[in-house]
Amino acid sequence: MPRKPKPKCRRAAADVPMHLKPGTQVEISPDDPGYRGSWYAGTVIKRVSSKEPTKFVVQYSSLFEDEDGKKPLREICDAAKLRPPAPRERKRKFRFSEKVDCFYNDGWWEGMITEDFQNGRFMVYFRPTKEQIEFGEDEMRLHREWVDGVWEPSEEEEKEVGCATKVRKSNFGITDKMKLASYDGMTEKKLEHGKNLMSEGKLETRNSRTWGKFGKGTRVEVSSDEDGFKGSWFAATIVDVLGKDRYLIQYESLRTEDDREFLKEVVDTLHIRPYPPETIVDHYKKFEEVDALYNDGWWVGIISKVLTNSRYMVYFQNTLEELVFKHSELRLHQDWINGKWLVASQKKWGDALPGIQQLNALASESSPIFPAAVLNRKVMKQQNKPTTMWLIQWEGCSADEATWERRDEILQRFPNFNP
Repeated sequence: MPRKPKPKCRRAAADVPMHLKPGTQVEISPDDPGYRGSWYAGTVIKRVSSKEPTKFVVQYSSLFEDEDGKKPLREICDAAKLRPPAPRERKRKFRFSEKVDCFYNDGWWEGMITEDFQNGRFMVYFRPTKEQIEFGEDEMRLHREWVDGVWEPSEEEEKEVGCATKVRKSNFGITDKMKLASYDGMTEKKLEHGKNLMSEGKLETRNSRTWGKFGKGTRVEVSSDEDGFKGSWFAATIVDVLGKDRYLIQYESLRTEDDREFLKEVVDTLHIRPYPPETIVDHYKKFEEVDALYNDGWWVGIISKVLTNSRYMVYFQNTLEELVFKHSELRLHQDWINGKWLVASQKKWGDALPGIQQLNALASESSPIFPAAVLNRKVMKQQNKPTTMWLIQWEGCSADEATWERRDEILQRFPNFNP
């Protein structure tokens, strides 16, 4: 008589945290580059599957798939992008230079207080978009991080943060990845107290001694890891030393809106380096890594084609764009590593670019990059108006390199594109 088969034991499903159970209200951090630092209200619908225990289907409360606002947007998000609704203080006195979240365009955006008007209203600076916007205290909350199941700081604690004073007016939260950052269409706004930050005591200096490598008056270059500014360096001068790894700098080429003074900003040591030494180059070669002077900054690129009359076609990986530059507008790219200037090798571009064949195609005659397909669509509110966004896959690029773009801008730039 055959034995009865033993019942198979099912592996217990991984426990789902309380804040990720179906039907739970959460805050969602969109994956799109233009929405970095923002959190939107939503609801957990379900976990995708037991094979993907960290993936959840969520539904936004204020973002929609249709322009009529009748079909809430649903997405699959990693658990790391989800958290409980952040606590808010009923009554709190916000302070200058404090890190806060502000309710804007139906979401909470991380910013920093740059001015207190003493009437319950504050000026808040948003670093990813270089915007400065006025908010009332009822539209603000203290910025907190959800770490290992607890809020940091807790409701009893407070964090002191620094202040950045550079301002840029642009489309909030939306970065055009196909264009280098353009100052032509940018509006700078002067901070009323910006010129006298030190004398007014609003920007504290712990002591006057110099920390690290840079002292007052040192000429340096400053970088940014923000979308639209990656790979760029801007000349500046150290105005003051604020601590072990923070400096107040003044740009040499970026000015305030009224054009009365140069912009100032607080930066850390990770985004600052000495001004590079001048290198004399008779001519540049194809595939050579260079810095190109564009919109008052130096942008890292690669020579994709050598033209006549000392001109070169330069390819920018971060923006997937090619531009023509004169020899005088280029310099040999150097990296500041462990206190030394190192010249980049041409070989590393074989891994950094989408492929040498693609670069050769870019370098042939004229080959602008065009959209190839729309992989996804969604509607997001901007300035309280629904805006249709397309996930664009570009010609010669993989689906992983697709970027979210505004539908109207794509159709304006590429009128013959018919998705």
